[in-house]
Amino acid sequence: MAAPMVIPNTERVQEAVTLINALDTGRFSRLLSRILQKLHIKTESTFTEEEEEKLQVAFSIEKQDLHLALETITFILEQAIYHNLKHTILQQQLQHSNLNHDKIEVFVTTWAVAGPEIVEKFRQRILSPHKLETVGWQLNLQMAQSMQAKQKSPQAILELGVSSEDSKVRALCHIVFFSCVLAASEITNEL
Repeated sequence: MAAPMVIPNTERVQEAVTLINALDTGRFSRLLSRILQKLHIKTESTFTEEEEEKLQVAFSIEKQDLHLALETITFILEQAIYHNLKHTILQQQLQHSNLNHDKIEVFVTTWAVAGPEIVEKFRQRILSPHKLETVGWQLNLQMAQSMQAKQKSPQAILELGVSSEDSKVRALCHIVFFSCVLAASEITNEL
């Protein structure tokens, strides 16, 4: 079975590939490692403003071009994580995107070393800020009232125990369902 194409062949990606191909390979290796180290952290960006300015000088690249290159590198790595690509498949994908051989080697080598660990970090990361801890339910059926002898009124109570990732506080949420269902034979008997 063929691997899914994870790097789209768009004009913007091709522009980014051209920029990445022009980057110094030695520095590119350190750049890639840094992006991979910070990729699983949701709350902070990979580089500070000061670090981005240093990268602009080191790679002799404009700010918007640097951002495009960084976004594309991050996108490629995120796709590799999402699809849990083997390094050989990643290599094929990168060759298809016209990335230079030396940059492909850096990607593949870095991914082969750090990929399994970063995939595991993403598996352990909670994607939602709230987590469902417990579920409870109760069903009550009211069969009649003094005014209505043939009434059947079910009431369901669903209790959801939710905890927040940040505060570790658990909250209970009660959801009550009311329903007034009469069987067809009961409706015809009353008429």
